[in-house]
Amino acid sequence: MTLSARLWERVRQRAAFACEYCGITETDAGGLLTVDHFQPQVRGGADDPTNLLYCCHRCNLYKADYWPTQPTDPNLWNPREETVETHLLPLTNGTLYPITPTGTFTLRRLRLNRPALTAHRLFRQSRAEERRLLERYREVVNLLEQLNRQQAALLEEHRALLEEQRTVLRLLLQTGE
Repeated sequence: MTLSARLWERVRQRAAFACEYCGITETDAGGLLTVDHFQPQVRGGADDPTNLLYCCHRCNLYKADYWPTQPTDPNLWNPREETVETHLLPLTNGTLYPITPTGTFTLRRLRLNRPALTAHRLFRQSRAEERRLLERYREVVNLLEQLNRQQAALLEEHRALLEEQRTVLRLLLQTGE
């Protein structure tokens, strides 16, 4: 495959530097991923950007040059055309559950429940939950700070009222003498 550096970079950026099948990022993989033809060139696929995917080496290896040749052959999920949720349901244990025949085939073909990916999904879920909790903690801290300011204002009002009461009592005591 001889793609121009500009097209390769365009595909890479469009994918947000992550495998469009499994979601592994360049940071996770420790380097650049690959550009793959969704419809393989040997099966008539072109170098058109709509046919190019950014994917990790494992997904590329497992996909190989698969392309349905018979009407009964299963389709592979195309992440450029449909979201993952169309075919696969992420479970809390880090695995993916197929909800369509395309999801079932893609899950098996690309081995999307391989242990390293499951562990990675669990890690991402954990990090997402940490971020959610941290954001909630920040909201609670902000609310506590607001309450503290309101309490300080109320205490100041209370102090002023007490001072006014003292003044009124002094005046009453002076007139009663």
